[in-house]
Amino acid sequence: MKGSMKPVKKKKTEEPELEPLCCCEYIDRNGEKNHVAACLCDCQDLDEGCDRWITCKSLQPETCERIMDTISDRLRIPWLRGAKKVNISIIPPLVLLPVFLHVASWHFLLGVVVLTSLPVLALWYYYLTHRRKEQTLFFLSLGLFSLGYMYYVFLQEVVPRGRVGPVQLAVLTCGLFLILLALYRAKKNPGYLNPASSDRSLSSSQLELLNRKGQEKTKGFPGTDTSGSLNNRTAKDDPKGSSRMPAGSPTKAKEDWCAKCQLVRPARAWHCRICGICVRRMDHHCVWINGCVGESNHQAFILALFIFLLTSVYGITLTLDTICRDRSVFTALFYCPGVYANYSSALSFTCVWYSVIITAGMAYIFLIQLINISYNVTEREVQQALRQKTGRRLLCGLIVDTGQYNRAHL
Repeated sequence: MKGSMKPVKKKKTEEPELEPLCCCEYIDRNGEKNHVAACLCDCQDLDEGCDRWITCKSLQPETCERIMDTISDRLRIPWLRGAKKVNISIIPPLVLLPVFLHVASWHFLLGVVVLTSLPVLALWYYYLTHRRKEQTLFFLSLGLFSLGYMYYVFLQEVVPRGRVGPVQLAVLTCGLFLILLALYRAKKNPGYLNPASSDRSLSSSQLELLNRKGQEKTKGFPGTDTSGSLNNRTAKDDPKGSSRMPAGSPTKAKEDWCAKCQLVRPARAWHCRICGICVRRMDHHCVWINGCVGESNHQAFILALFIFLLTSVYGITLTLDTICRDRSVFTALFYCPGVYANYSSALSFTCVWYSVIITAGMAYIFLIQLINISYNVTEREVQQALRQKTGRRLLCGLIVDTGQYNRAHL
């Protein structure tokens, strides 16, 4: 009987094949097929929000979030094999920056108001997204579009005046391309940690212990932060770092265990709550590249800042020398008679001041990076030392001595 029995073959359930999408169709967040032309149809939350806005009634935060989610889901462009989703944070800089700069060119007082409000709005949006731990393409879009728009204004308003030669234009163009190349390199992998490679150095019993401890709450671990990761490598708890413990001991592994990524972090690595992954020798999460600055891309980040500063100062010098002749660069920046007499020179002068503001901010970041490198500390370690009150402020707060990794040549 047993020999005559044949195994029963299970019939495979044939899944219905999905029809290919055309260039204007897409699958929305509800899993249904939709069309780009129907982006304003069947939106009850948007209708309710418009009705409340017309009747001067307040909107609930939940309604605003649903409206933004609907807009971000339906904001798409036609593409091959289905419409592609466009990140809504890219659009404001593309629209607002030219409008603000053209308005600032109308009068000197308007220029002061607009150029003062732009950094304030950018800082407000930064702290808003930083507090929510959200990724945003706003600053990356603002930076790239600012580079392109400043170069466009330079070609349209400054070069035709005849004061800029071909060699000077070629040098400025090469600087622009070098900035983009360095940014592209800085956008690459900053040194993400691979959980598989980290787990090989641990035994199964250690992994089981760490998984159980990592899922517990902060009870018993004084170095636990709000993201669930553990860190006891502070000058207050252990001035000599973790050198007292063997590399493979369970205590050392428990201190460096990341409950989010389920791995043991090497020294000076940290878990980025915005990117959601651990990074080797993490310096900080940079909104201008929408990514972390770590062990693998720190040099490219510094190089991008340096090339940007040189190119920006060179472009500012060429522009001021063209629209304010026979004056030094510093004098022309604050005193340039007749610059608002025609719209072309007024727009160029406004763009110069916008570039000066951006360059000053990047110069401050570059200075802080050089100081941190000279003291062999990262920005993450500086902020942690200031929060835990284990660092010493020097030189009006520009230098922070953490006392951890700057006591010897590494």
